[in-house]
Amino acid sequence: MKTRAALLARMGAPAPYADSRPLEVIEVELAPPGPGEVLLRMRAAGLCHSDLSVIDGNRPRPLPMVLGHEGAGVVEGVGPGVTDLAVGDHVVTTFVPSCGHCGPCRDARPALCEPGFAANSAGTLLEGHRRLHRTVVAGGVGAIEGEPLNHHLGVSAFAEHAVVRRESVVRVDRSLGFEEAAVFGCAVITGTGAVLNTADLPPGRSVAVVGLGGVGLAALLGARLREARRIIAVDLSPAKLALARELGATDVFDAADPTCAEAVRDATQGGVEYAFEMAGAVKAMELAYRITRRGGTTVTAGLSHPQAMLSLAHVGIVAEERTIKGSYLGSCVPSRDIPRYVAWYQEGRLPVDRLLSGTLPLEDINLGFDRLARGEALRQTLRL
Repeated sequence: MKTRAALLARMGAPAPYADSRPLEVIEVELAPPGPGEVLLRMRAAGLCHSDLSVIDGNRPRPLPMVLGHEGAGVVEGVGPGVTDLAVGDHVVTTFVPSCGHCGPCRDARPALCEPGFAANSAGTLLEGHRRLHRTVVAGGVGAIEGEPLNHHLGVSAFAEHAVVRRESVVRVDRSLGFEEAAVFGCAVITGTGAVLNTADLPPGRSVAVVGLGGVGLAALLGARLREARRIIAVDLSPAKLALARELGATDVFDAADPTCAEAVRDATQGGVEYAFEMAGAVKAMELAYRITRRGGTTVTAGLSHPQAMLSLAHVGIVAEERTIKGSYLGSCVPSRDIPRYVAWYQEGRLPVDRLLSGTLPLEDINLGFDRLARGEALRQTLRL
């Protein structure tokens, strides 16, 4: 079938993207779902920094690629062997397709699935297939299947339709709006999951969140859900700091202030017990570590450039009994966690709709990434 999609053919285009247009909306050929695969009519997709990091070259991926990994849609068809989904089901996409058989999957850590990681790095679906191709018109007569196009994290949500592995979707309540549903596929499971799963935050602890994008604010909501006694919000943006206060932050600090770390440590009598780095920058991680108290835990879910290195004093980790933890996909089991996070949202306990910054059509996707790059938006969603 033919469908429209946002294709990235080169990385590193200069901003503003509305002028350089790194993403081109084109018609592509989408093959039908194979065994274990699902055809989706995408209805909403979130613009995430992980997508922006591919556009600007900080997260190299094989090109050309149809981007997008945080999405929601409706099942339009199922391939052989898919028996637990039906046409008309509403689903949220997840960006690690877990095989269920490797060591991490057997240990209930699907975010670390080894075949899933290999497929995502190669730009394929879980079993190595590419279902996207560029449409080629032969001699003005008709379209034929052309160049294979890579999938982004097994999803490629910036398209009107997508073929994904069954393992890449979670069925959700049909009453949930598509824009709200989409953010559960990345921002919520990454941010909230880092607090609830990776850190397993006990109630009544002091918390700091460094970086208040969609993921960081979702972490803040998770800290409030776990009844943290104090929630410190740190960012460069006054508007995001103001929103953090509305969402439950007890204190806010300007990350651009050269005395920020000292100010937080003074205000908390030595630092917080748990700090969460959500900005994807080494400086942000260094700040999060500095404001973590002795015996505390620093969790990072930010993805910086693969060559960016972090330097810490070894003796401090030992003598202060520090813990540093990485968090990918919020250490979630998506089939378990997404439905319960949705239920908490519907109960009013996890107001993730506050993370939404507005919607835009697929044709305005480059403009949306300009807003994201300038820090003017939290979670914009495409209407598809």
